[in-house]
Amino acid sequence: MTDGRALLRGVMVPLITPMERPGTPCAAHAQPLLEELHRAGVHGLMLLGSNGEGPLIPTDRIGAFAAGVAARWRALRPDGPVLVNVTAPGTAEALQRAEAVLAARPTALVLSPPLYFAHREDEIVAHYAALQDLGLPVVAYNAPAYACPFTPGLADAVLALEHVVGIKDSSGDLALLDHLVARAARLPATGVSQGAETALAPALRRGADGIVPGIANAAPGPVVALYEAVRAGDDAAADRWQHIVTTLLGVHRVRRGVPVIKELLAARGLCPAHAAPPFTACTAAERTALAAFLDPLSEHLVPARSRP
Repeated sequence: MTDGRALLRGVMVPLITPMERPGTPCAAHAQPLLEELHRAGVHGLMLLGSNGEGPLIPTDRIGAFAAGVAARWRALRPDGPVLVNVTAPGTAEALQRAEAVLAARPTALVLSPPLYFAHREDEIVAHYAALQDLGLPVVAYNAPAYACPFTPGLADAVLALEHVVGIKDSSGDLALLDHLVARAARLPATGVSQGAETALAPALRRGADGIVPGIANAAPGPVVALYEAVRAGDDAAADRWQHIVTTLLGVHRVRRGVPVIKELLAARGLCPAHAAPPFTACTAAERTALAAFLDPLSEHLVPARSRP
């Protein structure tokens, strides 16, 4: 049985999806960023989540990308887990997406409740149960901005499924996180990770095993330092790093969402700025505003590389 606590421990990056052109993922274009994430001490990756534009990428394009990124990451860090998100509007499509990424040998699959419709809790539990026969552990993903939110009761029912080994909570609700940590403590090897970026240090102090912040694509160093400070019991350092991480999130005041992170990385020579339609690249005005915002924070960003 997979140890969910070990699986989710440390810093896991919900990787952006580099593309050779809009909507077409390219594993080779991920290599420079993967090398910098490894150098910063990142523990693992989650592919095709909200930061990875997963639901915007057709099923027939995700398999080769996931396999290519997984192979490249494992060459850098053989013990580093690679989780792949297969969230979809319905169970049939989630199963299709899961089967499409099996060649990547994911350490675990990640699944949110179904998108778009509001479902009863028994329907959501059945949605998770449908993945049991794939033979892979599953990490539940609470992303209430995009899917039906987890309640404490729903979390209990989903975590009771034998193949569900943990949960990533991006709600920012620390009372719910407390419930998840307490519930996981009563289950064998069940992990909890925090995805809400303004509450990374508080979540770790409350017992979360690890953190999965999107800003770590652009600033892995501060996120790893925050995790290590909490683990060492250095609350003052952890709070300083949390402040820096929260400040860096100001990039989303320039342009909300994935395009601004990709623009930041493109400016540093780490991946193209292409995004999946209907996302569009940042405008010239947004690029100027982004550069001005980041100038005093550049020491905290992933190092720039020369363009080939």
